[in-house]
Amino acid sequence: MIEGIIGRKVGMTQVFDEEGNVIPVTVIKAGPCTVIQKKTKEKDGYEAIQLGLVEKPKKKPRKPELGHFKKAESPVLKVLKEVKYKGSVDLKEGDQVLVDIFEVGEKVHVVGISKGKGFQGVVKRHGFAGGPAAHGSMFHRRPGSIGASSFPSRVLKGMRMGGRMGGDRVTVRNLKVVQIDKENNLLVVKGAVPGANGGVVLIKKSSFKAKTS
Repeated sequence: MIEGIIGRKVGMTQVFDEEGNVIPVTVIKAGPCTVIQKKTKEKDGYEAIQLGLVEKPKKKPRKPELGHFKKAESPVLKVLKEVKYKGSVDLKEGDQVLVDIFEVGEKVHVVGISKGKGFQGVVKRHGFAGGPAAHGSMFHRRPGSIGASSFPSRVLKGMRMGGRMGGDRVTVRNLKVVQIDKENNLLVVKGAVPGANGGVVLIKKSSFKAKTS
């Protein structure tokens, strides 16, 4: 069994269940993916499959990239990710991995890069309350004291301050698969997934447990 597949977030919408309840869902274009390389424990020290998301190929690939994709008889793809597998997986370089590895009703984990917010202050970044909002307070959205002057005479490591917010790797766990469109390679999951529309995500089976030996 293979652990997951690469996809791109299409956007959010809503569907209705049999009882007429509204379910917020995210549509993901999951695959198709090409197996670029199969890694084994004997040769590489661990078991994994390198997948490439089938999209427009690179315009100006480099020679090492051409050699890497040659065995799979695939053009040089932009998005590559490794997924684990267990058992005897009958996959070789050049094979296709499609959205049909999932089933309606099962739970999945979705990994993506959260939206970048740029430089933000402590109120937005960490939820600080800020100071009085009245005129003349001069302390509206400031962080306040960041340490004592006499001891230790420095800012302690990990102090919550303003800084870059977002753009982090985020995993949303146990999202239910609501619908699958095999013809258009679409996966519809309940709830939100990290990242902006068009962002790359990795969809993993929540039931997958790699063998430890």
